[in-house]
This record gives sequence, C-alpha cells and structure tokens, in this order.
Amino acid sequence: MKLANLKDATDNVTFAQAVKRGLGKNQGLYFPTEIPALQNIENVLAMPFVERSTFILSTLLGDEMADEVRNIVQQAFTFDAPVVQISDKISVLELFHGPTLAFKDFGGRFMAQCLARLTNHEPVTILTATSGDTGAAVAHAFHGLDNINVVILFPKGKISPLQEKLFTTLGDNIHTIAIEGDFDACQTLVKQAFDDPDIREGLHLNSANSINISRLLAQVCYYFEALSQIPVQQREELVVAVPSGNFGNLTAGMIAKAMGLPVKRFIAATNSNDTVPRYLKEGKWDPKPTVATMSNAMDVSQPNNWPRIEALIEQGYLDKSVLRGESVDEDYTQIAIRQLAQQGYTSEPHAAVAYRALSHDLDENETGLFLATAHPAKFRETVENVLGQPISLPQALSEVASKDSLAETLPNEYQILKQHMIALLKPS
Repeated sequence: MKLANLKDATDNVTFAQAVKRGLGKNQGLYFPTEIPALQNIENVLAMPFVERSTFILSTLLGDEMADEVRNIVQQAFTFDAPVVQISDKISVLELFHGPTLAFKDFGGRFMAQCLARLTNHEPVTILTATSGDTGAAVAHAFHGLDNINVVILFPKGKISPLQEKLFTTLGDNIHTIAIEGDFDACQTLVKQAFDDPDIREGLHLNSANSINISRLLAQVCYYFEALSQIPVQQREELVVAVPSGNFGNLTAGMIAKAMGLPVKRFIAATNSNDTVPRYLKEGKWDPKPTVATMSNAMDVSQPNNWPRIEALIEQGYLDKSVLRGESVDEDYTQIAIRQLAQQGYTSEPHAAVAYRALSHDLDENETGLFLATAHPAKFRETVENVLGQPISLPQALSEVASKDSLAETLPNEYQILKQHMIALLKPS
C-alpha cells in the first residue's frame, strides 16, 4: 500500500511506515494514493464479518502484511456491530459492543495488533488526545503490550466521569494526563510533540488518534457490515448519518463508498461546533471557538480528518453531492433522546445528534441509518437527566465506577508536558 502526505507530496510511505509514524512532515495526514474499487459487492456483503473485513483490508493493503491480516482481524474484531430497526424508515448501527463500549474499539484494537507486529520489540510511545471514547479504546487495546507506553491527554472536567474512569484507572503502561483546556488544546499539544525531535525521536513517538491510518482503515469494515444487514431493496436509497467530531468515522464511511459501498449519501451530523455544516452550506471555512455540549466527544471546531474527505472529492473518488451537513443544538439533542425513548430505544447524546440530523434531512423515497457510537450508560448522568429515569450500568462500567482515577493534571503548556513525558518515559 502506498500513501502520500497531504501536505507534502514528496513524503511517500508504506502502510507500515504510516502506522509507525502517525503524522507526516509538517503535521500532514497520510492518505492512500489509490482507493481500490471492490468487484461483486453483493458477494462481498454476503461474507461473514471477519472474512469480509479480512478481504477488504487485504485489498486496501495489497502485499503488505499479507500473512498477518486475518490473524489481526480475528484478534481485533471479536464483537458484533448489529443494525437495530427504530421505525419503518430508520435503523441504527450499534458500534458499542466492544470492551470499552464505543466504536473506537474497532480502530484501537486493529491498530494495536498492527503496531505490535511492526515494532520488532523496539520501544514505542503512543501519544494521543481524547474527547472521550478514544482514550478508553486505545488504553484497553494497548494495555499490557510489551515495549509500548501510552500517554493520553484529555480536557479536564470536559468528558463524562464514566468515560474517564475507563482509561484513567488502568495504570501500568497507560499514563493519563488531564489538561487544563479543551480538546482542541489537547490536539495542539500532541501536534507540538510530533514537531519536537526531542520527543518524537527520543521517545519513539506514535499517535493512536483517528489521524493514524490503521484506525481509519479498520473503521471502513463496519460500514460494509451495516450494509450486509440492510435489505437489498433499500441500499441504493440509503442515507447514513454519522455523528462527527474529528471526522475520522465519516472519512472511513466515505472511503467505503469510494470502494463501492452501495449507499446514496452521508450526513455529517455535528453538535453546536458546526464548522463543517457551515462550510458545506456557505463554502467558507470559519472555525469558531469550541463550545462545550452534552455530546462532548464531538466538541471539536477544527476537525483533523477533514483534509482526507476533501482529498476523496478532489481526487475524483466521490462527488461532493454525496455529503450534506447538519448541526444539532442542545435542545434538539434532548428532544431526539426523548423521541428515541418513545420508540423504545435508549440513546446517548452523540447518536441522538445523528438521529435528529437524519430525520430532519431524509427525503420521502429514502431510508436512513444512523450510527450509535457509544453505549448510553457511558453518559448515564446526561441520559438520566433528560429522560427522568435511571438506566443500568453494563459490567464494563460498573467495574470501574468506584475505582480511583490515576490521572495527573497539567496546565495547557507544551514545555511542562514535554518535561513530564521525558521524566516519565525517557530511558535511563
């Protein structure tokens, strides 16, 4: 597989190099130089999940890791992604049946299995920022792996307590830092570290954010899994609404469409941090200060993965008409949670944003699918407050609810973070 840096066309790498580097020169994103089109899509959709995912990823990777892909997929994708019908016209793809109850288990576990095979037992430091679910997925995927340390930055006080407990209570090779700032501040610190050779080379830095191409390619697979569960007669008029923050999830869906996924179009569903919906409607890229919402994992005003979506369109793989944007405010998010509950479905805020965007933008002849990216119990306080009734905790959350957080708090200052990481991880 060949990939190019979207900011520097001379920076060309293999998949293995892209996985190990994370970011390219000038903080550029790596992106495939070619998106292969799948043939006989109906036959592909008829395959079992692991077999189909192995085929899709092998097609993308080409000759790379050819003998390893099946084993990686078998160890990474050990849980289901069921489609649940909400009404005659709308269904939901549940992506929260993995160990940390979030869609990022797919990408995190796939990346961990890839990196474990590519490092040749050399030390690696994973540095990542999280607005919620990434932290838990990455922490659990890498916990206990030899020669790999993980440093997770998260905005202090801005993610749900149960989300935080899932990754701040592990210890061992998992190091968590609460930054006094928002998620965009955490992302900026990560980028500064990658631009600093003392940290990048000295600590053998890598990133497990959705900027890492391995995570992105893993997510392509569950879009095909979703379509395999949709009646054949509904596929060509299917609209998929994706709750969007850093836009990795939507990028994966659009890569899937470029490969032949038989869907009509996508909706980029955001909360009040509406940079992309405004851009799609007005043609002006105008990020505003990030605002805190109940769908906190999407509190991102400058999504890192957007250049990859633009590359898919600019390179002719997709027409820009396949994407619309919808912003959903706090009031409509709560209304959507209640509407879903009235239909017998308990939803957390991110899925509710996607549901509202979808139901608001669905044409008469279309059917819709929205993505549920986290278990509602991960946002227990919010959901209970909106619905006025308790919801139960699954085992994965009840086990960590009473544990103490091991996170340290640091100010939003790069030099302080750098000194902390060197003291924590620098070989003596």
